[in-house]
Amino acid sequence: MNEQIKAARDIITGYKGRPIRIMEVCGTHTHEIFRLGIRKLLPENIDVISGPGCPVCVTAVGYIDEACWLALEKNCIICTFGDLIKVPGTEMSLAGARAKGAQVRPVYSPLDAVELAKENPDKQVVFLAVGFETTTPSACLAAKQAKEEGLENFSLLTANKTMPNAYNALVGSADAFIYPGHVNAITGNAACKKLCEEKGVSGVVAGFTANELLIALAVAIKLLEKGEPFFKNCYPRVVKDEGNLSAIKLMDEVMEPCDSEWRGLGVIPMSGMKLREEYAGYDSRIKYSMPEIKGRPNPACRCGDVLQGKCKPSDCKVFGKVCTPLHPVGACMVSDEGACSAYYQYSGII
Repeated sequence: MNEQIKAARDIITGYKGRPIRIMEVCGTHTHEIFRLGIRKLLPENIDVISGPGCPVCVTAVGYIDEACWLALEKNCIICTFGDLIKVPGTEMSLAGARAKGAQVRPVYSPLDAVELAKENPDKQVVFLAVGFETTTPSACLAAKQAKEEGLENFSLLTANKTMPNAYNALVGSADAFIYPGHVNAITGNAACKKLCEEKGVSGVVAGFTANELLIALAVAIKLLEKGEPFFKNCYPRVVKDEGNLSAIKLMDEVMEPCDSEWRGLGVIPMSGMKLREEYAGYDSRIKYSMPEIKGRPNPACRCGDVLQGKCKPSDCKVFGKVCTPLHPVGACMVSDEGACSAYYQYSGII
């Protein structure tokens, strides 16, 4: 163990100050902090809580209902990342729709869905575009390629989200944020710095290795002890202040901000992304004249509270009993980045 990591570990284990709450916004951070055993190092006065950083988890119930409608009513081939298939909708998941005869296919990339549309010109193909700034550029690239090639049987059902306004909605929920390094690698640090300067929101950008997470936690703890708002980039080998300018340009070319519904947080103004008017022909809601579909979450599920840091997954009455990875009640138990999934796998509570 090198001296820097030993010092970071000593800061964490030796903290004796006031109780503090640190929110790891990113779902991957949630899992890695568990998997790497970092939670076992935390003294009782440091509470690390989960936030809304899992794109599958924050996707609204109504979006799953929309996807099922396209699959069953319009006979579209639905292409999606695999962990979205089991997320419960109001009446069924996409897995349930597939059991009713719908064509639902997992893909690795939106461009795979474009290729499927080219290979099946007599079929309508819809890609479920969910995720934050990390995955939105690939969805934009798919829409742009489809338009350039004149594909008329491909479209996107968008639920893309952006993080800055979600941070605004969470002000006061924690003493500091651990910001997701992969998001800041795209967006840069301007939004986080602005939150610090204008609203006194503290946070550190973290990578994903054990050493990077230990250092980010230690830095947050030391700076919290000083009592002044702070922002610190602890992932400088990947995250630059300006972000990825090519990805930002692509997103701005193909999509524009819109209001978006987040599971547990409600509608957050201008926190989503939708296709611009010149790409309206590739917007599934417009293309298929989709009626307004309102989802109804299962009242037994506390995913919304988990995503706001109001409770831990183990506080939910159905956690580990009715709700398991094989039979999930809520999205947070489905996704590989979900907080409930992390607690189920690693906490030892079950």
